[in-house]
Parts: sequence; structure tokens; C-alpha cells
Amino acid sequence: MSYPDSSTGACVTFGRPQFPRSDKIAALRRDCREPLQNTVSVQKKAVRFYVSGLVQGVGYRYFVHRAARQLGVAGYVKNLNDGRVEVFAIGAEEQLHALQADLRRGPQGAMVEDVAETVADLLKEFESDFSIEHDY
Repeated sequence: MSYPDSSTGACVTFGRPQFPRSDKIAALRRDCREPLQNTVSVQKKAVRFYVSGLVQGVGYRYFVHRAARQLGVAGYVKNLNDGRVEVFAIGAEEQLHALQADLRRGPQGAMVEDVAETVADLLKEFESDFSIEHDY
């Protein structure tokens, strides 16, 4: 089980600290096992990220799902037929920037070439959680 250590800000998993990359991102991180409740602020906006490169078949969607939930971002991730991954994200500006940094990094085995961003309309059906969508 993961929980934040209030004295260090590190996420402790099974008694072993996992230190975040930066204090700003660490402040946004949360336990990904908790449901998203009241994490999307009043100043929320929606964006679509289109991630290209070697991002299918390498666990990229599961990586994005975990990162988004830890940041408190709502929305979805899905594979596209052209080999890219689409990420629809709803959150505060800082949350979305932190997510974009994670998207550029990707999981081990992925090779991210580009992360394109477009402004999107808020879709109420995706405001409360982050999911992995399938088009079949």
C-alpha cells in the first residue's frame, strides 16, 4: 500500500520511500488507489494530448492511467488506429503540465517522439475519474 509521508513528502510503498522528481510534482501526487473525489478544481480545463512514437504495446496506457490518477487528473487514455495514443485530460493548469511531463517521459520500453496538445471541450462523463478506453 502507498501513502504520503508527511515529514518528507515522499510516497512510501511497503516501507520503502520513493522520492518524487520535483517538489512541485510531488505536491500534486496522490495515492493512485484512492478514488478521485474533489481533485479537479473549479479552474479546470480540458486538453487532448496526442502522443506519437513507440507508445503502443509497451504499457503506455497503464502508465498514463497511474500518472493521471496520482496527479488527480480526470479523463481517459486510448490507443488510436494510426499508432498514436490519445489522452483526454481534465484538471488545473499545473496538473496538466505535470501530466504532460509524464507523457513525454513514458514508461520503460516506450520511445516518445512527440506530445501534441489541443484545447478540448469539457466532457462531463469523464469529469470524475480517469479511465482506459477501448474502441472495440
